[in-house]
Amino acid sequence: MFFEQTRKNIRRIREVLTVLIRHGFEEVVIHTPLIAFLPRRKRIALKGKLKLTPTQSLWERIRQVIEALGPTFIKGAQIMSNRPDLLPENLIEELKKLQSEVPPFPFVEAREILEEELGISPEEVFEWIEETPIGSASIGQVHKARLLDGREVVIKVQRPGVKETVEADLLIIKEIAHRAEAYFRRQGILNPMEIVEEFEKVIHRELRYTYEARNIEQFRNFYRNYTNFYIPAVYRQYSTDRILVMEYIDGCKITDVAQLKAWGHDPQQIAETGMDIYMTQIFKYGYFHADPHPGNVWVRQDGVICLIDFGMVGKLMKRDKYALARIFVGIAQDDATLVARALRKLAIEDGVEEMSTLEYELSEFIHDFVDLEVQQVSFSELVSRLHRIIYHYKMRLPGRIFLILRALTILEGMGRVVYPTFNTFEFIRPYGRRLMQEQFSASNVLNSLLSRLYEMDAFVAEAPTEMRVMLRKINRGKLRLEVENRGLGPIARTLDVASRRLALSLIIAALLLTGGIIITSDAASQHAAWKGIPLLSLFAFVSATLLGVFWLWGLRPRR
Repeated sequence: MFFEQTRKNIRRIREVLTVLIRHGFEEVVIHTPLIAFLPRRKRIALKGKLKLTPTQSLWERIRQVIEALGPTFIKGAQIMSNRPDLLPENLIEELKKLQSEVPPFPFVEAREILEEELGISPEEVFEWIEETPIGSASIGQVHKARLLDGREVVIKVQRPGVKETVEADLLIIKEIAHRAEAYFRRQGILNPMEIVEEFEKVIHRELRYTYEARNIEQFRNFYRNYTNFYIPAVYRQYSTDRILVMEYIDGCKITDVAQLKAWGHDPQQIAETGMDIYMTQIFKYGYFHADPHPGNVWVRQDGVICLIDFGMVGKLMKRDKYALARIFVGIAQDDATLVARALRKLAIEDGVEEMSTLEYELSEFIHDFVDLEVQQVSFSELVSRLHRIIYHYKMRLPGRIFLILRALTILEGMGRVVYPTFNTFEFIRPYGRRLMQEQFSASNVLNSLLSRLYEMDAFVAEAPTEMRVMLRKINRGKLRLEVENRGLGPIARTLDVASRRLALSLIIAALLLTGGIIITSDAASQHAAWKGIPLLSLFAFVSATLLGVFWLWGLRPRR
């Protein structure tokens, strides 16, 4: 079994490498350890191949490679298109073009999975199941059905073998990212292994439908008192890691303006209600639905908005909520310093060397928007510009921040379909102000003060113990200090080369001196000679000459 899986993995790696070569990425294969996976004959042919200049951009070719490699790679690229702090903007734009339309798998296979997961025949649970799925994606597909008690439901069924395929492809992606890390860094992809780890974390959640079921239950609990917003129920007794049974929503997409009007609803009011729902999720509860495309936001005939598909959700810490609010308020108030500080507060790490440089760039960015009329402000363009600044200054922000920005951008697009003068930024501004006021409320200030006092108390209590441990290590000679000298590498290498050359010079001088002493000595005639020169002197002179040539060769200018 192990050897069979290994053979499959090697075969898949070779398939991936073939696709890379076909799209002009010979350099990734030839100049990295990945070439070891190719048969020897193919390696020789590849190294002798004339490299052609691609007619398409690097980023277009990366997208084509991903499309050719199938669902796992496409899903990973779509997930990572939400991380503009890790990927260059041009690559992000290409990844957004990826479509995950996957043909459905046969119903007979879906029925087998249902029976295996339920432990009983599906007919003992469902009155009927529509064989034609109402939706199909890379991880699974959805069928409409009716329970025996008459309630209509949808069943999400995971694709046969998808987990094994994803796990195998993840191993391959890790191998490629590790072996070609230097190449990716040269192309501006600075943390390839971090990108793979982020994708792995997200895809493992999506492969477990029980994770989505838990998200649905938490959302229903949070919003149980809302009358204009509804979350469909999940039937946990019929749900497992591979199947999810939830309430069927009868309605239309939020962008179906004709149907909304036919039901007597005002599309503008629906758009504003939808935005209010999302602002409440983000800025009040900090727990939000992160994939609000039109297919996941529905409106019932009574005007109630329903959200479906909770495979992707985001959670926001209180400190992140406040920092995010300061960004939006800072943009509205033309305060670049406030925005800069908020961004650095959000960042896990950053490459900002001069705060003033960041502030100047943010000031220019803000001025491009504050002078526009409300109707001219595009939130998607604003977010795109902000992404560029974040990437330029190497700010690594929590992924949930980009999920929020992406969600708000999608909402703006949907809102303008329903309500052409819809402006996302105007909706966000009052929520941001309200959150900033909340941050400096008496209760929050008191809580913050108590938290700092607790930290100080913990520090004072633990410091003596830590000092004792350190002193004990010093007494025993076990204290280790690791010092990193940055920038001294070239100097150390130069000194090393110089010392080697000096040693070589001394050896050459010693050989020449030895040869000369032997020739001029009274005992020279007693040694074996060649044309009157003692062989020992000849050996010393030849050795000195060869070492001298080697010494001069080392002095040649390096390119």
